[in-house]
Amino acid sequence: MQKKIFSKEWLRYNAPLIVCLAAIAVLIFLPTGFEGAADYQGAERVKAEVLAVDDSAIVDTGLVRSGEQRCRLRIAEGMFKGAEADGVNLLNGSLEQDKIFAPGDMAMVVVSHQGEEILSVTMTDHYRLNWELLMGAVFAAFLILFAGRTGVRAIASFVLTILCLWKLLVPFYLQGWNPIWLGLAVTLFLTVMIVGLVYGFDRRCAAAVSGCFLGILVTSVLGVVFTDLFKIHGAVMSYSESLLYSGYQDLNLTQIYMASIFIGASGAVMDLSVDIASAVHEVTEKRPDLLWKEAVGSGLTVGRNAMGTMTTTLLFAYSGGYIALLMVFMAQGTPVDQMLNYKYVAAELIHTVIGSFGLVTVAPFTALCAGVLFTWGRKPGMAKPPLYGAGNGMEAVPAKDGETSL
Repeated sequence: MQKKIFSKEWLRYNAPLIVCLAAIAVLIFLPTGFEGAADYQGAERVKAEVLAVDDSAIVDTGLVRSGEQRCRLRIAEGMFKGAEADGVNLLNGSLEQDKIFAPGDMAMVVVSHQGEEILSVTMTDHYRLNWELLMGAVFAAFLILFAGRTGVRAIASFVLTILCLWKLLVPFYLQGWNPIWLGLAVTLFLTVMIVGLVYGFDRRCAAAVSGCFLGILVTSVLGVVFTDLFKIHGAVMSYSESLLYSGYQDLNLTQIYMASIFIGASGAVMDLSVDIASAVHEVTEKRPDLLWKEAVGSGLTVGRNAMGTMTTTLLFAYSGGYIALLMVFMAQGTPVDQMLNYKYVAAELIHTVIGSFGLVTVAPFTALCAGVLFTWGRKPGMAKPPLYGAGNGMEAVPAKDGETSL
């Protein structure tokens, strides 16, 4: 009998990839509604080569550099490709924001023009897109090389996540949608798709997604509660206050910050839920006599072992971006109690500790969901334990606890 090409198993495993690719195609062409932002009307954003620089107008005061750097540029693309023009690089006295160009550099510039006449050229930053594309291509190549078709699925989930954040989450936030509910919806969708790409749409996917999302719900509730108790304003997020002065004064930055707590922790929560679901599924497949209580117990054992390192993962992830701030506190001799009382530090503590709450709760949730789903319909005595001696001309003897069959 000829084997069916599109069997239920094939469809169950490949349906997430089909849905993911379809969603990527839709999101690529989906407009955000902010393509015609007024900031760049009547101007072209192009790359240009720096031919010469003039640093005579730069004022050095210790570490601070102010003034302006004038550069002779050759525009490399757009309607003025090949034309030469003078560009201005304004210095604000901030090492974080300022940049210095040298001859031979490629710069990203904004060319203001009226018709075919160049009015001014403002240098915004170094051109990095070519190196970013190279980095992404090397990453994708190594992922496919070592993981094969699983690597292709991982790349698809990576692209889908980026597009969902950029084409759905960000524009809807700007339009004033409720950040918490929208964040939960996008996170749930991405969780279903990412876990589905790992397993396919089967019971393992259902168990991992259920446990993961229950953990995320706990994180979201605790994030809302402790953000209010700590009296943290959403303006602690970098560049968020700039939105208020750009015509978006009605945005609820605090709710956006609350949503960022569970969105930031969802990756680690998803990772742990997949580990536990896989472990429980493997145990129940090898032991058809296992009932749901024992399966849940096995999942909890795996979860306890994994939580010790996963909580530290969040600590490293969040504290890594604040090493300079911690160095400033130490250099100034700031007492620890005062340091912990600063809102920036308290905000990061919420991210780390509340995110870890999600990890702590996702283990029992996933173990319970996996144990029930994988043993559904089993009753005591339906399947016997493995036997010794089967097939060797010996009398079959039930295996004792802690022993394996030959």
